[in-house]
Amino acid sequence: MTTLPAASPPVAARHFLAKLAFETDPADLAAEVAAGAADLVIVDTRQPWAYEQGHLPGAINLPHATIDDALAPRLDPSARYVTYCWGPACNASTRGAANLASLGFTVKELIGGLSAWEAEGFEIVRAAIGSLPENEPTAASCAC
Repeated sequence: MTTLPAASPPVAARHFLAKLAFETDPADLAAEVAAGAADLVIVDTRQPWAYEQGHLPGAINLPHATIDDALAPRLDPSARYVTYCWGPACNASTRGAANLASLGFTVKELIGGLSAWEAEGFEIVRAAIGSLPENEPTAASCAC
């Protein structure tokens, strides 16, 4: 068996600090929300039907494909954006974050998305029963 060597401490430190500049976790995001971070905008990058089935409190719904030059003037350039999608097997939040960053917005991605948020025991806003179309997939699907 071959063992891959670890990076040197300075290289590892640069990597992990850079990673923290791009990502946040549910506990850190919840703490910022609880502290009343007024400049924070949480963005659910899934389709509207998935957002309606369950989303983070205060989140807005911007499916990743809608984040473009036409949308940019309606967004706050001084805000800090955090994107999320269903979970680690979905890349809608990565696509949304890339789109926002390409448009010049400050953005991070929520590690683990909605599924990690819920697993940590944080509140999910759910639509009223009977208010959703009958044949839509569940929120536990990617929906990107």
